[in-house]
This record gives sequence, structure tokens and C-alpha cells, in this order.
Amino acid sequence: MLNLMTSDSLATAWAPYKPTDSAPWTLKRVVHLHRRAGFAAGWQVLQQDLRDGPDAAISRVLDGEVNTDATARDFESLARTIGDAAVASDNPARLKAWWLYRMLVTPDPLGERLTLMWHNHFATSNRKVQSLVLMREQNELFRQHARGNFTNLLSSVVRHPAVLVWLDADSNRKGHPNENLARELMELFTLGVGHYTEEDIKEAARAFTGWTVKNREFRESAAYHDDGEKTILSRRGSWRGDDLLAILLGEPATSMRLARRVCELLMGEVEEPAVADLAAGLREHKLQVGWAVETVLRSAAFFADGNIGNRVLAPVEFVVGAVRALEILEPPPSTLVLAEWAAAMDQDLFEPPNVFGWAGGRSWINSRSLIARSNFAQRLADGSLQGPADWYALAERCGCGDNADAFCRFLGQTLWTDCADEEAKRVRRAVLGEETAITPDNCWRLVAAMLGSPRAQLG
Repeated sequence: MLNLMTSDSLATAWAPYKPTDSAPWTLKRVVHLHRRAGFAAGWQVLQQDLRDGPDAAISRVLDGEVNTDATARDFESLARTIGDAAVASDNPARLKAWWLYRMLVTPDPLGERLTLMWHNHFATSNRKVQSLVLMREQNELFRQHARGNFTNLLSSVVRHPAVLVWLDADSNRKGHPNENLARELMELFTLGVGHYTEEDIKEAARAFTGWTVKNREFRESAAYHDDGEKTILSRRGSWRGDDLLAILLGEPATSMRLARRVCELLMGEVEEPAVADLAAGLREHKLQVGWAVETVLRSAAFFADGNIGNRVLAPVEFVVGAVRALEILEPPPSTLVLAEWAAAMDQDLFEPPNVFGWAGGRSWINSRSLIARSNFAQRLADGSLQGPADWYALAERCGCGDNADAFCRFLGQTLWTDCADEEAKRVRRAVLGEETAITPDNCWRLVAAMLGSPRAQLG
């Protein structure tokens, strides 16, 4: 168990959650945990977590032990086989489908969420890299180091050919330094805007001279390296690439940027002092990302009412979350088709729009993407994507029987995070009129209404 609290200020900002009369451990908070720290969970998982309490539920999420009925015993082996076939096909759509498969079936949805976070942090697009081998390798690096020490992640990623090709670093030579890698390293990967100068970037580019790619592998060429003295962030020396990374990793601005990333993933709006406290804890824990994630997930701030249902779901979160929550996993819909729907909603995996990645938040919602979300909800519900789903069986399995109000309440609890009896009845009346019983023929319309509603876009 990690030592979550390292100072009085951290204990105040990120004090552990304990169920109270004003913040009880309810289904709402269980659903919130899985929607934020994963994508969503099926009814049996939610009920188990509700019974076992927050400590056990959070531990299962952190340890990657969130089981689904469709999780194969040989998940990693099967995922590897699918990934190998996708790369061999040289079809980018199949690589996207491979990652969607992992998100749907994995017992470690938090790991996939963190992998997606790093994909956005080190935003590299296959549109330029033009190599599924490199894009998959990079994706596996994100997964391997997802919860680990950011020092190891950064060192691995900036040496990987996908980033070097993406940022033209392989053209960086003594006397002709290319500033792309140095600029993005400082602006996006570590410090953030305002914590360096243009001169720092020029000098950093000199430190990176000689870093190149040969036969799809990283090479460091002494002949191409500028071994003269450089001044970077007021430090002078004959710095090389590794020296530059060490300098940047030691800057407080880097831990602040990491803290903001974790808060963007798991929280809504977070006040700056709380981010600063988390950043201070990261420095004390040598930039262990897993420590920061656990600190937030176990905090009262994470489970506060104001932090529930206040983020717009990213397209991948929305698509994958719907399939997992509604237990459409035996078999799942075509992941090729799911990836296309996510792209139609503006999140095309392995192809972020630019070096800044996806802006997220309210930028996910526009007239075109809303139409795509509504159409996806309709087609998932009516069986167009995967063949007719047995919604009636789902209702019975989750204790709703043939009661339409109970089925709407269940859908609202899992797709909306929370749903009162009166809200469920309003949806039922809007869709079924005075009919109060669901049948195998009409319950899909309730699913479409609930999943396509504005509430379902928030998590």
C-alpha cells in the first residue's frame, strides 16, 4: 500500500474518502468510479463493489482486476494475436480495432485509460509516421509505463522512432539543429508554456543532435552530435540528450504538468492549490504516476458530488462505456465499426489532430458530433451494429423483470451515473406512453432514448 499522504496540505486537498451520511457509498459512486477510472462496468461488477465497499472496489481498479463476464482467460495472448494480425495487414483501421478490443475486454480498464491519456500527451499520428509497427510499439510503451515512473516513460518515448519521425528529429545534425523535438519536449511533454525561452529551445535542440533513426530503431551518432557547451534553463554544460531530460524532469513545472494531466483524466475542475499539492507529492514520490492516480482515486475530492457527472465523455469513453455498461460483450460489436464511430465523433485513434492532441472537454460537443452520438445510440440499441441484443434478458438479469420503470432506472443508474424514480418514469412515458411493461420488441427503444440523451454524454 502506498503512503498516500505526505504533507499537511496534501492531506487536506486529497484527504481519503470515507463514507459518511452526506457522502455515502452508493451505486452512484460505484458507477462514477468505473466511468472515470475505466470506461464503465457491468451490473454484477457494480453490485460486488457496492457490497464490498470503497477500499476493495478501488483496489480492484488500481490492480487491474475488474472482471467482466466476457473477459477471456487468455486475454493478453488473444490481444497479442489480434495486434500482430493488424500490423501484418498494414491496415490502420485494424490497429484501431485492436485497441478498441483491448478497451472492451480488458480486466484493466484503468490501464487502457492511462494509455489513452499518454497517447494524447505524446500526440503522435500515423498520418506522418506511416508505420503500424512503430505506432503499436509506442502504444505498448504507453501501456507498459502507464502507472510507472514518468522518468522511464519519457526516456523511452522520446527515443522511440515514432516520436523521432513525427517531430523530424532524425534530421537533427550538428550545425543544423532541428528544434521540433526540443520545442515539443518543453512545451508539451514536460514544462509547459511559460517555463522556458526560445534560447532554451535552440540550446536544447543542440543537445539532441545525433539522435536519429536507422532501420526503424533509435541510434545516437557521435559524428552528428554538437558536443559544445549549451546553456539550458540557466544551467551550462556540454549537455547531451539524456542530460537535457534530467534537467527537465527535475523542474517543478514538470510535476505540475503531470498533476494536471492526472486531474484532467479523473477530475472535473480542480483548484490550482490542489494541483500544486498533488505536484509536490509527485516530486516526493519521484514522479510515480501510479501514486498520483491512487491518491486521487482514494480521495474525498474524487467522490464529491460536485465531481460526479461533470465531464463530457470523450468519444472513445462514450462508445466503449456504452458497450461495457450494457454488457454487449458475448460477442461484442465489430471493433472496426466502433473505431469508425469514435472517429465520426472526432476521436480517431492513432491520428490525433496535431501535436497538442485532442482538446477534450466541451470541444467534444458540436452539432456534427452530437448527431453521430445520437445515431450511434440508436444503432447500438436496435441491433444494427452487432445483431439484435437481448435487452429483455439484460433487464431480467439485472433484476428489472418486465417493469419498464425499473429498466429505465437501471439504464439511468449505469449510463447517467444517477437516476431517480421520477426521471425513469418520465423516460418511460415519453417512449412507451402508458405501457408499463417491457417486451423483447420494445425495450430497445428505451435503451436508445437513455443512451442518446444529454445526460449520457456526461461522466
